[in-house]
Amino acid sequence: MLTPHKKHRNLTKRALTAVAVLAALALAGCGTESEEGENRALGAVKPAKPAKPEKPVVKGLPGMPPVLDKTDVYAADRPNKLSPVVKDFPSRVYVPNTESDTVTVIDPKTYEVIETIPVGVQPQHVVPSWDMKTLWVNNNRGHTLTPIDPKTGKAGKEVEVHDPYNLYFTPNGKYAVVMASLDRELVFRDPHTMKRLKTEPVTCYGVNHADFSLDGRYFIVSCEFSGELLKVDTEKMKVVGQQKLPFEGAMPQDVKISPDGKKFYIADMMADGMWVLDGDKFDKPKLLPTGKGCHGLYVSRDSREMYVSNRGEGTISVFDFTQDRLTKKWRLPDGGSPDMGGVSADGKVLWLSGRYDSEVYAIDTRTGVQLARIPVGNGPHGLAVYPQPGRYSLGHTGIFR
Repeated sequence: MLTPHKKHRNLTKRALTAVAVLAALALAGCGTESEEGENRALGAVKPAKPAKPEKPVVKGLPGMPPVLDKTDVYAADRPNKLSPVVKDFPSRVYVPNTESDTVTVIDPKTYEVIETIPVGVQPQHVVPSWDMKTLWVNNNRGHTLTPIDPKTGKAGKEVEVHDPYNLYFTPNGKYAVVMASLDRELVFRDPHTMKRLKTEPVTCYGVNHADFSLDGRYFIVSCEFSGELLKVDTEKMKVVGQQKLPFEGAMPQDVKISPDGKKFYIADMMADGMWVLDGDKFDKPKLLPTGKGCHGLYVSRDSREMYVSNRGEGTISVFDFTQDRLTKKWRLPDGGSPDMGGVSADGKVLWLSGRYDSEVYAIDTRTGVQLARIPVGNGPHGLAVYPQPGRYSLGHTGIFR
């Protein structure tokens, strides 16, 4: 039988052992959930920040390069952001003269004509290929395309293509799309050989210009001579919507999508303004007056503004996307007929053809001041400024993404 003294000594030893075990467990479990819970309760540990939600990815047309910014389809077009494919090409302005059957080549640094290239009958537009390696001259009444090597400036052998009024490329580079205006067809062709692959007949007259949706899955087409618009499924290569513009005698021209991809703008030379259309809904558009003979639409390098050429009055209206309104109007000295064109690689100069004046205009995009007025051939039309920033070309005089 233990004495009271021995009992007390044993209890003390057991207590010390238990304390040691608990201490060891506490050390071994440093940072365990239970301790973290205690610390959180005491305010010793800050709660973890919630993970940032991932940006939703735009489900684009199969094979299309990924959308860089779902709020700006022109994100790849920043000043002088030239692709490695084009960065060594000499900077030139290529002007198709519809009545002279030539292409005038201008050095944009000196504003001087450096060459005149003979091409086919009635060249309408100079169009950069999807891969940006070739410039295609659309010889509308000659029923050919003339390739120009932008690295050397030399023209190649003509390719037979019927009624090539204008030329576009699907965002995945799979097809060239010929706007066969008088044939009343959208002709899908091989983008390199131009071999006909599929023909989509249309009931409207004068298929003309186009632009593609943010995801590339459809495009909107203007029909100049019947005053209509088409909506075309890119992958199916099929017209899925058609409507008549709500203006007697409408003649829609250039088409351009807003940076956020929510609206399409369609220039109308008879309605003297731009139609504003929700491309997804393809409902009734609203008219925004800009000036007489509204014709060409060109987005600034910072995606903030769009330059609108008013061919019938010799002016350029400036539309602010954020403010959703026209903010300026520039008037060409001595008048003129500003038509189609493009913006310089650095974004500082807007180049436009003078359709009825056998000249080309260079305009300062900051001030609207005319920098040069250059004589060219007769009937200058869809000139191309090249090279321009971007990853690939959708066609026309240079729509880059």
